[in-house]
Amino acid sequence: MQLNAQTLGFFTALCVGFLIGIVRERLHQPGVMVAGVRTHTLAAVMGAVAFSLGLPVFITSLILVGALVTVGYFRSYPKDPGMTGEVSLALTHLLGGFAMQASELAAALGVVVASLLFLKKPLRKFSQELLSENELEDFLIMFAAALIVLPMLPKEALDPWGTFKPFAIWQIVVLIMSAGMLGHVAIRLSGLKWGLPLAGFFAGFISSTAAMMDFGKRAQQHPEMVALSCASALLATLSSLFLFAVVLAMSAPSLLLEVAWPLILGALALVMRIAYLLLHKPLSIQFELPSTEGAFQLNHVFIIALSISSVSLMSHWMGLWFGDSGTFGTAVIVGFAEIHSSAVSIAHLANDHALPSPLAQWGVICVLAASAVSKTILSFVVGGPAYGRLIALSLFLFIATAASSLWIFHHY
Repeated sequence: MQLNAQTLGFFTALCVGFLIGIVRERLHQPGVMVAGVRTHTLAAVMGAVAFSLGLPVFITSLILVGALVTVGYFRSYPKDPGMTGEVSLALTHLLGGFAMQASELAAALGVVVASLLFLKKPLRKFSQELLSENELEDFLIMFAAALIVLPMLPKEALDPWGTFKPFAIWQIVVLIMSAGMLGHVAIRLSGLKWGLPLAGFFAGFISSTAAMMDFGKRAQQHPEMVALSCASALLATLSSLFLFAVVLAMSAPSLLLEVAWPLILGALALVMRIAYLLLHKPLSIQFELPSTEGAFQLNHVFIIALSISSVSLMSHWMGLWFGDSGTFGTAVIVGFAEIHSSAVSIAHLANDHALPSPLAQWGVICVLAASAVSKTILSFVVGGPAYGRLIALSLFLFIATAASSLWIFHHY
């Protein structure tokens, strides 16, 4: 049955009010709260009816609901000084009116409001018990970078060569910050019962190199944990590879499509190697998870932004002086330390041509190979011979699978 816009608006208002009301009533004991499922449903329908009768009527109804909310708050204040119920009732009324203008958006907002109300206890526990002051500071920095700094940056290139684009560069920085925050929160919430492998995977979003070194130290201190530490470090490499692919997708989508299968097959080889190590060494929960002071360091964020900017300009200059081979060499050299900056550099090889050249495709593999070499050296230095051999073999299988897949792709 096809509903007209007005009927759909009334129906949406009814559903939104019922959903918010039933959540409110579910979370409280009978007789404790003022507004439940019936009150919220009626408030939403009243908002829809008032909006359909005109703006003056809607404003009058909103004032009436505000007066009722005020009276209800003073009545419930001795037992419940919070204002969530009052605010949710007023918002339900507004959503009811909004449903007459944009029913789909009002329905989505209604689900969001109901979810926030339902997650009262987990959100309170997260904000008061789990979230530290340093992590709150990281959250604020991340949101400031995404919602304040990013919209203010120009989207056009500032340099004569069309390379230095502040908006695009900072967009990648925000992506890395968000991934680091997600990984940090996941580590904090996972607990010991999930073990080191899950912590390793999420730690890779923050820094796979740091995770590789951390697990190497554990393997050095506890020889019985060598295989488990190696699997956890490889999971950090896997998450870093995923982030590398996302950065590549933002910088050069066409290049990512060309190397998608080699990266997928290489990742599958890495997953099989991780599974082999985990199956032959059962998980242990008697050791603490890797600890991080914060989701990211502010100086590290500026270093990422500076490195991406510098590598972009350097790649372009090397391309002007030495052609595509200069850009290729720059990306590979930087890949020994920072693969995400190298992804932006390799993107220049793809963006400068109508179709991604084989040099750009092999550049992706060589950047990952350079990173694998540096991680292998670190694993021997920090984790010892046993840990280093396992890491070296695993990363070799990963690079060999990706490289052979790309070679087959070109020749067949």
